[in-house]
Amino acid sequence: MSTSLNGMRVAILVTDGFEQIELTSPKAALEKEGATTIIASDQKGQVQGFHHDKKADHFLVEQIFDNIDPNDFDAVLLPGGVQNSDTIRLNQPAQRFVQAMQKQHKPIAVICHGAWLLVSAGLVKGRTLTSWPSLQDDIRNAGGEWVDQQVVTNDNWISSRKPDDLPAFNKAVIKTISDYKQQSVRGTEDENAVGLAAG
Repeated sequence: MSTSLNGMRVAILVTDGFEQIELTSPKAALEKEGATTIIASDQKGQVQGFHHDKKADHFLVEQIFDNIDPNDFDAVLLPGGVQNSDTIRLNQPAQRFVQAMQKQHKPIAVICHGAWLLVSAGLVKGRTLTSWPSLQDDIRNAGGEWVDQQVVTNDNWISSRKPDDLPAFNKAVIKTISDYKQQSVRGTEDENAVGLAAG
């Protein structure tokens, strides 16, 4: 196992009906690099994954949106799936969580229909991203620039269109979180140096 993301905690926000591979593939890639992933949803118990329009596996919910603390996480992953994304975009605690993550300039990884939450949270204006093609009008109407690319890294955001893009998406997510980790370490070292000098 690699250790490039050791100590990094990634929140995965989903409700019933998420595209399963868009959770399991990045989750496995992140954990392989040493990150800790936490599945959060709108209610306790289990959450239902889908393979397109067919029910797939259940996953244990480790935290609920009402109680999840952005300060406990270094990044957030937003899988797609029409049902999941249509539900989560209206969830106020989920909106507040991504708003707080953006305010702290933490990595936000989003794929497929997952961008609906970012639209509803009012975060898309001025951003360049990709998504499932049917979201392009929503993104443009919200003031974002939609592009048709396998993966788009725009500052702290990483976005992709669909499951076929997952290899490139996972690689870009790991790089962005790794860069964030290095910047955080440098920032802490700088703070410590200033403290020592002041002392």
